[in-house]
Amino acid sequence: VQLQASGGGLVQPGGSLRLSCAASGFNFDNYAIGWFRQAPGKGREGVSGINSSGRRTFYSNSVKGRFKVSRENAKDTVYLQMDSLKPEDTAVYFCARFLGSNPITGTWAAPSQYDSWGQGTLVTVSS
Repeated sequence: VQLQASGGGLVQPGGSLRLSCAASGFNFDNYAIGWFRQAPGKGREGVSGINSSGRRTFYSNSVKGRFKVSRENAKDTVYLQMDSLKPEDTAVYFCARFLGSNPITGTWAAPSQYDSWGQGTLVTVSS
């Protein structure tokens, strides 16, 4: 099982970035995927999640309305479109494989519900 997050970088406040999470080594269509972030000195925070079909998506209150998660099962890839970025969005972003296809509401943001993690990609929002 491998997950590779990419697309991070330096962006000004109000700007946009699109992160990608490329998966391999498992049947991607059968698993929900989550995005987490970790800022310096803080714990890992659930940002967004998407079920296996892509029909159900989940967002933390801090990013709702600004971020959009999607997936292309034909490409074994999940995306996180991040708009209206704020300095407080600065963090290392990780994608992870959920323990199943369809998270019950409230479980998608719990790191303990994920069994495989990719290496992170750094997002820095600064002027």
